[in-house]
Amino acid sequence: MPVVEARAVTKVFRDFWRRPKVRAVDGLSFEVRRGEVFGLLGPNGSGKSTTLKMILGLLHPTRGQLAVLGRSPRDVRAKARVGYLPEESYLYPYLTPDETLDFYGRLFDLDARERKQRTAQLLEMLGLQHARRRTVGEFSKGMARRIGLAQALINDPDLVVLDEPTSGLDPLGCRQVKDLILTLAQRGKTVLVSSHQLADVEDVCDRVAILYNGRIQAMGSIPSLLEDTHQCRVTFPDLPAEQMQRLVAALRAALGTEPGIEHPRRDLEQFFLDVVEQARRAGGESSGAAPAQGVAAYLQPEAPAEAALQTLLPQIAPEPEPSSAAPAADAAALRAADEKLKQLLKPDKPS
Repeated sequence: MPVVEARAVTKVFRDFWRRPKVRAVDGLSFEVRRGEVFGLLGPNGSGKSTTLKMILGLLHPTRGQLAVLGRSPRDVRAKARVGYLPEESYLYPYLTPDETLDFYGRLFDLDARERKQRTAQLLEMLGLQHARRRTVGEFSKGMARRIGLAQALINDPDLVVLDEPTSGLDPLGCRQVKDLILTLAQRGKTVLVSSHQLADVEDVCDRVAILYNGRIQAMGSIPSLLEDTHQCRVTFPDLPAEQMQRLVAALRAALGTEPGIEHPRRDLEQFFLDVVEQARRAGGESSGAAPAQGVAAYLQPEAPAEAALQTLLPQIAPEPEPSSAAPAADAAALRAADEKLKQLLKPDKPS
């Protein structure tokens, strides 16, 4: 079952006399699957924000069908499983980060112990543990943005809706948010991203939909949309000038045209992160957000089934002590373990 399912969704805003004024969304149809990072792209006024508000249950479609987690977007049970980061982080300026996250945890009926644990993990994950006693009103836009992201994750949501998640963040924060999005997807959560930072979207999204005038103009996976199948690129190690000339001449003769040659460039983001990391190691503390300390424990990917099986097997058939027993004894032990496994997997008889 799709996490978000839209079928011919249309939203028309009307004026005071109920006359149609603006058709913000026009016949939108798409699905967002579990564990997928889906991007909504488009220029200002293309219908992205209206679509997100309908998914969150803040607006109701004029026509069409929209389901979130198998329910109406207005269903409280669906809302309890959604985390939302708005484009602007609206936070109470006189509360500290601890108090802010405790407040949002109470809205989701988390007990005091759970709120305290998650708050500590989120602040450490976002590099704000050193500023937990300061009021949010003293924070820079980037630091407030991190608190906004933390409140969107306090309830461990199944669907995370992020509107411009990297707005106001420095490159360190951007990289951290992108890594977090990928971690959430690995854990089986669904992430819906709306952003104008196309490079960020390209780094994290599995599929994107590009909107214009309320309609989807293009939709698909990043490779299928961006791959140029009419050209290919081959990289070589640095060659002496004479060898390079011979190689270019051979390519020119084979292709009948002049091949393009350029040195590969490093990614500016990664170069920036390397420079800052070197400076951090050489210098003292920063008064802003600190480097991230991994991902909050309750947001970590769950252990794979293979790991659980490896934990179970020793209980079923403990490893025999090293001995000089004959192969026949080993075979008997394997048969006994197999019988124990069959007993464990045997369905219960009806009572």
